[in-house]
Amino acid sequence: MNGGDDIMSIQKPKVVVLGAGSLFFGRQSIWQMVHSEHLNTGTLALVDTNEERLNKLVQLAKMVVEANKVDLKIEGSTDRRHVLKDADFVVLSFAEDTVKYRGIDCAISEKYGIRMCSGDTIGPGGIFRAMRELPVIMECAKDIEELCPDAWVINYINPSTVHGIALNRYAPSLKSFALCDSHHMPHKKIIYAERAGIINNKTEYTAEIDSKFDLQIAGVNHFTWLLKAEYEGRNVLPDIAESLKRSAETETVGGDTGAKALFNDAISYELYDIFGYVPTCTAHTKEYVSYYQGLGKTKDAIPPLSIWETEDRYKRHEEMWEQVDQFISGQIPIEQYMTSFGPDHATDIIENMVGGLGKPFYINTLNQGAVTNMNDDAFLELLCEVDMNGVKPLPVGEMPRGIRGMQELVLDTHELTAEAVIEGSREKLRRAMLTDPLVHSIADADRIIEELLELEKDIIPEHWYTKSYV
Repeated sequence: MNGGDDIMSIQKPKVVVLGAGSLFFGRQSIWQMVHSEHLNTGTLALVDTNEERLNKLVQLAKMVVEANKVDLKIEGSTDRRHVLKDADFVVLSFAEDTVKYRGIDCAISEKYGIRMCSGDTIGPGGIFRAMRELPVIMECAKDIEELCPDAWVINYINPSTVHGIALNRYAPSLKSFALCDSHHMPHKKIIYAERAGIINNKTEYTAEIDSKFDLQIAGVNHFTWLLKAEYEGRNVLPDIAESLKRSAETETVGGDTGAKALFNDAISYELYDIFGYVPTCTAHTKEYVSYYQGLGKTKDAIPPLSIWETEDRYKRHEEMWEQVDQFISGQIPIEQYMTSFGPDHATDIIENMVGGLGKPFYINTLNQGAVTNMNDDAFLELLCEVDMNGVKPLPVGEMPRGIRGMQELVLDTHELTAEAVIEGSREKLRRAMLTDPLVHSIADADRIIEELLELEKDIIPEHWYTKSYV
């Protein structure tokens, strides 16, 4: 884009959501596109292969637009090629039958002594999710290269690092980065301000407090660490850790009894006690280390990880679709939509880029020297400046020893996974599995691979069953 076309595009941005039926992102994208003055004169194009769900989301979006009297244009299609032309941003947010297949991944892994509370980023679950999703992502990338080569591509699909690496390495002409909702700013910073005792609740957080509160978070996606927390020059990291310790003593999981929510404060404090830094995405990080697998000879105070809960996830998704139906039917007034949801990480960043707002965001991208003792091409989650010209990570300094070593192992696993999927290499698939920090047996790894290939052959590309080891 250049000249007049570039100006027009920014004034009326077109955002295409591939996988609009993903309730994790689809409903929030409608909220933000309608809410933002920088976006609500543009176009929101929703794409999903499930026509029934797509039609519901398109109808809902049009109702929200009409109720809020904005000029946002809504498009919908089951074929992404019909709406990609002239896109300024393409958000990848799809996962076919993800509850079903993550359930299979977790059940087979548990059979061989690997416990996964999420099963979508590390361990056999992360590797096989990439086996399912990455080929489709790369097909999308080819269409984007053809139809809207200047668009920004935002990956919102786990394993985020694997897919981000693949887009960067195998579709280098595209402008892309990857996201995770865990570090949505400024919300993440507000949480730690409460933990540190700087504020009592989020309503007390002000721009002045924000300017005095210096946080530094870095690491591989889902394995990130709070490396610095200072308020008015005073180190408040111990205060944050002490807050975690106190809440761990009476820890409940609030309204969420899922495996990802259990014992997070206790685990956060225990890891702080070991390494001197606080993990910032503990719901996933506890799955990245082997300490909570229940493999030790001595009984630990914190029990082994609970397994990802398939049936509960089905129920949650059903409830979300029921809410959509209630908005469409009028059982819930459409006027309540804008108070029922809120901003989303991806569309917040898009708003920032389009409006030139100059806000920093946590983004998964190439290190580019931000972490000085890791490779420049290490794909990390870092605080970045981001605008229409690109993503620039802000300086971090060194990654602490111990944590850095574990980061490198995870990165090697992710990079091998990306290579295995793109190349269709059984040799690299096996190597990725046996590099993964949760795998402790060669024989078990081989059996996991064969059993998952058999159980998921209806979704994994056919060449995995017709090619010999390469």
